[in-house]
This record gives sequence, structure tokens and C-alpha cells, in this order.
Amino acid sequence: MRTRLLAAVAATVLLAGLAGCEGDASSPPSTALPSAATPAPGPTAAAPDNSCNPRASLRPSGALPPPGRMPPNSFMAKIQQRGRLILGTSQDTLLFSSRNPITGKVEGFDVDMARQIAAAIFGDPDKIQIRVIPRAKRVDLTRDGTVDIVVSTMTANCARWKDVNFSTIYYEAGQKVLVSSKSPAKEIEDLGGRRVCAANGSTSLTNIGKVASNPPPVAVAMASFGDCLVAFQRNEVEAISTDDAILAGMAAQDPYARVIGRKFTKEPYGMAMSADHPEFTRFVNAVLDRSRANGTWTATYQKWLRALGPAPTPPAAQYR
Repeated sequence: MRTRLLAAVAATVLLAGLAGCEGDASSPPSTALPSAATPAPGPTAAAPDNSCNPRASLRPSGALPPPGRMPPNSFMAKIQQRGRLILGTSQDTLLFSSRNPITGKVEGFDVDMARQIAAAIFGDPDKIQIRVIPRAKRVDLTRDGTVDIVVSTMTANCARWKDVNFSTIYYEAGQKVLVSSKSPAKEIEDLGGRRVCAANGSTSLTNIGKVASNPPPVAVAMASFGDCLVAFQRNEVEAISTDDAILAGMAAQDPYARVIGRKFTKEPYGMAMSADHPEFTRFVNAVLDRSRANGTWTATYQKWLRALGPAPTPPAAQYR
């Protein structure tokens, strides 16, 4: 049974990888950027950077301009002139941003949140180009302008704020652990000395190295959480640890897996943008303010994340 399941999941991951080079049927072509899939050792624990309030973003500068009438010389005007918003996201995060193997579309909560930005600029949520990017490259590709915005279950933290701007928080997550249904583990601390997988470049990987057990879990880095899931089903790692929302999507794909324990971190998701265009950050925050107020955020949650429970109150905006 488990061998057949592994084959099915591996085929799904392979299909997603191949589809990453094809166009999203509902938008301009998606572009998959290359990423290494070789496991790497986990990082050593580092002191947390508490030099800022990572939840506090730039306050909107006023009412949103009408779609199609972006302020002259603004970054939004540049996007409008180009004719599409370039979104960086993943294609293997079920519920948030994953490639539908039937339609070929990258879809989910994160994608629909980004479509709200496109709708505010153009009046058309489909004027968006999706680029599948490695988690480890999210900051670099935002900073160098390869993508306009990253919406990819990305935790806003002070270290990243030094390189990019974040929007206000649009989703609250927390890190947990996925193990085999036969595992006796109840918390991350029960996995001391065991191989625990997370995506390279994610805060989840760093957090594994901070677990206070003796010995600590052995952090194993993979290029993506899809690779972690395949490694888990091949018994190459004993567990996967990342945000509870991401793990819920994995558990839905594997009836032999379960999510355990408490949330041992707080992971506030923000949309990442270049710090060179603060007016764009303020614009995005105005869109998010409207989404919270008019029920769009709640409707988007109910569309994609209903399996996680009733829609909570949207995260409150905090400003600098």
C-alpha cells in the first residue's frame, strides 16, 4: 500500500516539475526557475534577530487609485505599462500555491491573494504571470527585480526586512511536525537525533536546529517541501517540520501520516517586495486593508483553507 502511495505522490511531484515549464492556463505563462534538489545539512542555530517589529509595515498613503490609473512614475504604473504583475511563488504547497495536475494551473490561497493586487492595478485579477521560484531564492529574486512580489507562505522576520519590504501580515501560521501514523512521537522534542526535513531557505529549517532536546533533531534540507514529502515516504527522513498550514496539505496527500504537537513557533506570513519601491508596499497594504474590511480575505480563506477550520478573524494590520 505504502509503495503504491509513494509511486502516486512521486508521479504527482514529477508532473508538477514538468508542468512548471508550461503556461498557467488562466494567465500569462508561468516560468519555473531552476532549483537544486540535493539534500543538504541543516544550519546551526543562530541568535534570533529581534531588532524590529516584523509585523509592522508601511502605512498606506491614502485611498487606492482606480484600476488602470496608477500614479505617474510609481512602480504600480510600471507594472501597469508592462501589462502584468509578476508573482513569485511555489508550485508544491497544497492549499496555498500548488499546480493542479488536471488543469496545469498554479492555484491556492496565496495565488488568490496576489490576484487581488493584480485586480487593484488592472481591474483584472488574471493579469498576472506566475514564476515558480525556490524558497531559498525568494529574497534574492525579490531584491533584484526578477519578480514584483513574492506570496509564498513566507514568514516576515527582521533578518529578511533588512533585504526586502513586507506587507502587513495576511496569514498567521505556526510550526509543527508531520510523522508516520505509527510514530510514538508527540512533540518535536521526541525526535532528538532523528532526521527531520524542511525546505532549504525556509525559517522552518533554522527552527529545527533550535529545538531544545538532547540530542537535537538532525535538520535535513531539501529544495522544496515536495521533495521532503517524497523523502519521508521513502523513509529517508523520519519527519517533516514546517508551518501547520503546509503540513495539513501534506497530511491530506498521505493517509499514513499525521501532524503532531503544539505550535512551537509563530510564523506570520507577509508579501515580500523590493525595498526600492516603498510606494508599492503602501499600495499592497491598502489592498490588504480593503480585503480585510470587505470580506474578500474571509471568502478567500473559505475557498481554499476550509479544511483547517472556520475562517478566523484576519490578522490585524500593524504599521510603522
